[in-house]
Amino acid sequence: MSLKDMTDLFQKASLKKSPLPARLRPEKWEHLVGQSSLVQRLKSKPVHSMILYGPPGCGKTTLARLLTENSKGEFYTLSAVSSGIKEVREVIAAGREKSVSGLQVILFIDEIHRFNKAQQDALLEAVESGWIILIGATTENPSFEVIGPLLSRCQVYRLLPLEKEDLRSILERAMQEDEKLKGMEIEDRSMEMLLDLAGGDARRMLNVLETSAEYVRTEDKESLILTPEVIHKISENSVRYYDKAGENHYDYISAFIKSLRGSDPDAAVLYMAVMIEAGEDPLFIARRMIIFASEDIGNASPQALTLAVSAFQAVERIGMPEGRIVLAQCAAFLASSPKSNASYKAVDAALGAVRGRKVPVPNHLRNAPTKTHRAEGASQGYQYPHDFPGHFVNETYLPEGFVRLQFYRPGTLGQEAKIRERLRELWPDRNYD
Repeated sequence: MSLKDMTDLFQKASLKKSPLPARLRPEKWEHLVGQSSLVQRLKSKPVHSMILYGPPGCGKTTLARLLTENSKGEFYTLSAVSSGIKEVREVIAAGREKSVSGLQVILFIDEIHRFNKAQQDALLEAVESGWIILIGATTENPSFEVIGPLLSRCQVYRLLPLEKEDLRSILERAMQEDEKLKGMEIEDRSMEMLLDLAGGDARRMLNVLETSAEYVRTEDKESLILTPEVIHKISENSVRYYDKAGENHYDYISAFIKSLRGSDPDAAVLYMAVMIEAGEDPLFIARRMIIFASEDIGNASPQALTLAVSAFQAVERIGMPEGRIVLAQCAAFLASSPKSNASYKAVDAALGAVRGRKVPVPNHLRNAPTKTHRAEGASQGYQYPHDFPGHFVNETYLPEGFVRLQFYRPGTLGQEAKIRERLRELWPDRNYD
């Protein structure tokens, strides 16, 4: 059996045995909800090679199928999880043969980010030559997961998580049209729970709905009512929407860090809880807090770095679940601390100043371990600050060519405000305003 026959057979398989998301997949544009702006743009263009990038359950596969339903080409579908170069080359061969007659072959590859470089390379000539029109779907950022030459041959379109009202429309359609849900009732609170559980993912919502309905039919054949208790029972063991190896992982750590920077301990602890609950490495979270303590708090609260390092060591030694308390304490402190990125800006400015330039050390600051060094004048004229009142002497420490540069400009919050005032008194010729 050819790959095309297998594809057709798959598409014509009885939906009665398919999961609810497959049974409810829109076959007409009027049934498609969400992504309205993108849909209008794509409907107005001929079908072309593209990468559809978005979170799970936002409609990537459905959109690909609807875009190709009115085309004159043959539609093939592959999953990057179960297919390899052999299957890809078979479709390419069919496309090359049919292109002679002016026919189109459209290849849809689900989870294209799972193809390795060699597998993606195999698509390049076919897409470039027009033997196939490639539509790839991915939950991962194509910039990181799809090779550059293939990206340059495709348009990339970003799909967003479905809005709550979009999900409500899908849920209502399921209750009204699906044969297996006929006679089933759903309480308003149950519907709201499903919408909240979805997190923008229609597939997740429909899977929980179907499993809940099956549970009710088995356990309570008389009432057939989907109660909040049933939804909670089914959903509490479902897999949460978090991928430690994917972009979702970086989205949550980004939200966590930005909440710390924004001084919102509640938001920070919330995002941290999502990561912990999903099984994120707690030391990854602790490491990011160490970086944050220096980058975003710095000398406004110098003890922040000490606490972050201590939190890392504590979690490393005691492990989880107790480590969650340490992480929460540290996160709450960092979020509540005064903020300054002055040290971060100072080192980057200094790195920029020395890049590509020679930086001489003034003679009076050089080390003088031998007579030869001392004969050269190393350390000659150096003034020892502790020999002066206030343990300070107005000395030149910056090298020639850098004397007028200033890198560190302390902030006005927390401990750094005191540092600022002290430096202003010591170095009145520098700008600390």
